Amino acid sequence: MELDVWLTLFLASLAISISPGAGAVVSMNYGINYGLKKSYAAIMGLQLGLFTQTFIVVIGLGALIAKSVMLFNIIKWLGVAYLVYLGLSKIFEKVEMVEDNERINNYSAKKAFITSTLINITNPKATVFLVAFLPQFLNPNESLWLQFAIISLTLVAIDIIVMTGYSSMASKLKFLIKDAKALMIQNRITGSFLIIAALFMASTKKA
Repeated sequence: MELDVWLTLFLASLAISISPGAGAVVSMNYGINYGLKKSYAAIMGLQLGLFTQTFIVVIGLGALIAKSVMLFNIIKWLGVAYLVYLGLSKIFEKVEMVEDNERINNYSAKKAFITSTLINITNPKATVFLVAFLPQFLNPNESLWLQFAIISLTLVAIDIIVMTGYSSMASKLKFLIKDAKALMIQNRITGSFLIIAALFMASTKKA
């Protein structure tokens, strides 16, 4: 891959990652509740989801999803339902003030990783976007798999950095969860953004 092509890919990937979405909401939620270090399980889950999406496109299923209305809608509504479920769970979550140590003890890295992975995997908008996005940076005269490897590593590396930034920024606001009312507001804001992300996903139509 030529340097100028990679730089274009880098800038485009950066813009995509910075754009607010479900991944940013998840990263900030874990950052504010558990701190930056413990948010990495969720961040890595998001990356597995992103890598899986890219791999799906690589083996051609992305094009199939883009062409099949039924398959596209099945994946889309599974993703919408999952985000709405997470959002409503957060909105109606019972607020109980607990000490930092107790909250951290209740933290599950496995749950954070799996939940975040599913959020990205069940987002058909990302798959359809990648179908349109990836070919712009491919050279048919070069190794296809090497190019996909470069693209995947670039997308994931940039997203890790951006999601770390979101989580770090949120962790600085950790003092907000010391108050029950503030915690309830934070939960409702997080839940609302997840539902908004679901609505945007629901509005996605097959091109």
